[in-house]
Amino acid sequence: MPGKSKSSHVRKRVVGVGGIFFKAKKPKELSDWYRKHLGIKTQEHVALFTWQPRKSPKRVGYTVWSIFPDDTSYFHSKKRQFMINYRVKNLDKLLAELRRKRVRVDRKTENLEYGKFGWVTDPEGNRIELWEPPLTNKAPEPEIPSE
Repeated sequence: MPGKSKSSHVRKRVVGVGGIFFKAKKPKELSDWYRKHLGIKTQEHVALFTWQPRKSPKRVGYTVWSIFPDDTSYFHSKKRQFMINYRVKNLDKLLAELRRKRVRVDRKTENLEYGKFGWVTDPEGNRIELWEPPLTNKAPEPEIPSE
């Protein structure tokens, strides 16, 4: 079609940020600092910020904010301090498509009560978590309503 760019033909894969994870040498002290200075209340160094989609205002979504210990292997690298979790619509289909395009996709996936998870690594070695939330969100931690 005239006027349409090539990027308009790309299917939407990521639909939002599911979480931000980072490492700390002293998770408890850092968690306390964020509570004291920024008002982020955590339980076991995790906060859940709630939000509601405009198209489905009765549905509640979550963005996870979590501090991991500095020696965690969850990021698959001791060098990397951060990992971002992106919400996706169809995890299995996306992972298959990324494999076809020769993206580094972790063989492991997880299917838990609060969603399906898969992981990829970008060209600079950053581990990315992909999350397909369940139809009914079941949060593993207490919520902190967003304003």
